[in-house]
Formats: sequence, C-alpha cells, structure tokens
Amino acid sequence: MPIVLRLDRVMADRKMSLNALAEQVGIANVNLSKIKTGKVSAIRFSTLEAICETLHCQPGDILEYMPPENQHVGEEK
Repeated sequence: MPIVLRLDRVMADRKMSLNALAEQVGIANVNLSKIKTGKVSAIRFSTLEAICETLHCQPGDILEYMPPENQHVGEEK
C-alpha cells in the first residue's frame, strides 16, 4: 500500500503509550493498535484530528506516501 502510517514513530517521540493515546482520543485500544500497525484501509478525519490534537502533530507526521517501486513519477498506471 502506498500510504504508510508512522503513528508508532510519533507516539515514541512524544513518549505516549497506546493505552494513554486511546483513552485521550476516545477510541478502543484494538482500533488504535490497527491504525498504529497499518492494518486499516481507512481512517476517519475526526479520528485523525483527535490523534493530531492529542500528539500535537500534523497529519503529514503520521501519514507518508511511498510510491510503488515499479512506477516512476509522472508515469500513468
């Protein structure tokens, strides 16, 4: 998947545990764990907003686009 979640890195930088973040964001630990490990195909903007507010970060700190290796910039699929 070309979108990589870097939530674990941001949480480590802020010294925030999964349980503490889940409680402050108002999301179940299991759902936050799935976001952290990248095992989701979507995330609600309201959830992303709450995570960014709690971690004092920008969405770009958590989400990263990694183009597929076999596709060069400017090429169409």
